[in-house]
Amino acid sequence: MSYAIISLGGKQYRVREGERLLVDRLAVEEGKTFHPDVLMLGGDGTFELAPKSAQVTARVVGSPLGQKIRIGKYKPKSGYKRHTGFRAKLSQIEIESIGASKGKKEPAAKKEPAAKQEAPDKLPRGYADFTVVEISEKVDRWSPEQVEAALEYERAHAKRKGALAALEAKESD
Repeated sequence: MSYAIISLGGKQYRVREGERLLVDRLAVEEGKTFHPDVLMLGGDGTFELAPKSAQVTARVVGSPLGQKIRIGKYKPKSGYKRHTGFRAKLSQIEIESIGASKGKKEPAAKKEPAAKQEAPDKLPRGYADFTVVEISEKVDRWSPEQVEAALEYERAHAKRKGALAALEAKESD
């Protein structure tokens, strides 16, 4: 593809490979690469909206200040004059590649469900997503095996004080 439309800081930019542009200051260090959200890929008379299999790689080249803007207030016949200025904080980025596959993000997504599967089989369904309030309400309906598994999970992973207290109180009953 020959161009992409990306979203950075609530603004949209049409970019090509090798192009440099000034955007609002990013929280990425100078010299580091990042992957902005891709809204559209286009070129050769075709386009693809919200592509899932492609990404844009950009590198932060510098962090300059924008042009100075002078602001003046004046009220006639009273001698009131005030002046102030403003310089926008910007980041200069260079587009390194367009259309590379998102290979790095997919394995990370696969590892998260594996971590949830490591939880004991006797753990109540959807336990990892429960809040402390939900745990304290539902613990009365669980079997002793489920309470024990939930307590083991809390001690190993979450360590939420309210959930631990509710589970230990149920276990001692």
